[in-house]
Amino acid sequence: MFLQSQKLWTMLLILAIWSPISHSLHFDLHSGRTKCIAEDIKSNSMTVGKYNIDNPHEGQALPQTHKISVKVTSNSGNNYHHAEQVDSGQFAFSAVEAGDYMACFTAVDHKPEVSLSIDFEWKTGVQSKSWANVAKKSQVEVMEFEVKSLLDTVNSIHEEMYYLRDREEEMQDLNRSTNTKMAWLSVLSFFVCIGVAGMQFLHLKTFFEKKKVI
Repeated sequence: MFLQSQKLWTMLLILAIWSPISHSLHFDLHSGRTKCIAEDIKSNSMTVGKYNIDNPHEGQALPQTHKISVKVTSNSGNNYHHAEQVDSGQFAFSAVEAGDYMACFTAVDHKPEVSLSIDFEWKTGVQSKSWANVAKKSQVEVMEFEVKSLLDTVNSIHEEMYYLRDREEEMQDLNRSTNTKMAWLSVLSFFVCIGVAGMQFLHLKTFFEKKKVI
């Protein structure tokens, strides 16, 4: 049992390490339409994002039809980023609450309808910390950069293990609650069956007495 549990934790840890913690997306958005993208973020995790509209005419300014409004909100409705009538932008914040965060893009309404091509990159956790921007050419500073990067990775793995442990406890509580409910339902079903059988017996007994069979 211990070996099975250890293997399970090993598999979950590998999945946590290799699970994607960043989203690099390219999508089309039509005039007057809205598209939302969700990201599950743990509390106290750093997250950064940047977006821009592809220019259909290289070397020229984007037309006024190529503008979007962007809003990033938490599951409870708190606003973390809001931009109106822009063609590019970025955001960065530390998540106060855990859960799904939504980034919604709305294109300006225009007739005739046009299609906007949008590049969006959303990074969370380790990848959101751009250690490469602070790395220098000096060998000592490069080593320091590597140590910081490894330390950040270890901290991320540590947080993932605590997160998986909490999820496992939640699943165990759910299983216990479900088993208890099923046990009560089985007992209730048993008494219902006994009651129905008793009513059928009395009905048949009364019927046969009236027919003077018994």
